[in-house]
Amino acid sequence: MTTILHIDSSILGGYSVSRTLTAEIVAKQQALHPGANVIRRDLVADAAMHLSDAHMAVFQGGEVGNAALGQDLATGGAYVDELFAADIIVIGAPMYNFTIPTQLKAWVDRVCVAGRTFKYGANGPEGLVMGKKVFIASARGGVYTGDSPAAAMEHQESYLKGVLAFIGVTDVTVIRAEGLALGEDAKGAAIAGAKAEIEALAA
Repeated sequence: MTTILHIDSSILGGYSVSRTLTAEIVAKQQALHPGANVIRRDLVADAAMHLSDAHMAVFQGGEVGNAALGQDLATGGAYVDELFAADIIVIGAPMYNFTIPTQLKAWVDRVCVAGRTFKYGANGPEGLVMGKKVFIASARGGVYTGDSPAAAMEHQESYLKGVLAFIGVTDVTVIRAEGLALGEDAKGAAIAGAKAEIEALAA
């Protein structure tokens, strides 16, 4: 049975374009893979802590100092388990200040684990997460593609794709809606274009 990991990170709730797109991508994948199991992670409603000195102490063999830290460490472990369990991963990634939301960065920090999702060998780092298909639902107010003067400020899609490749995931499709802050016509066209891409997905 196919397992889909559905991750959202937008703070905008029902107003979020990335959440709208992830929902449609997941629905399309369910249609393509009848009976698929969906694992849902809303990184805003159920946010992980950011890494701290207390986390690092535990990673180095220290004691878990309190119940909240223990629960958070368990959540981080579940993130890794879900990553390995999934065949298809759908990530909602809006752009905030030229990069991904901190909620999504916290997830990245928990799934990039030496010895589990990557290792260092004689030839450098080697990803250990294989055979996954990822869809990134990208939403951003400006335009960062092509010859846009803002292209050099794009550290959202490029960062996520780089991180995923680092842990071994290279089959990545970006469904993008950009220019969302450039007026209602531009916003409508961007969303319609992204939805058309989702509808055209064959796998």
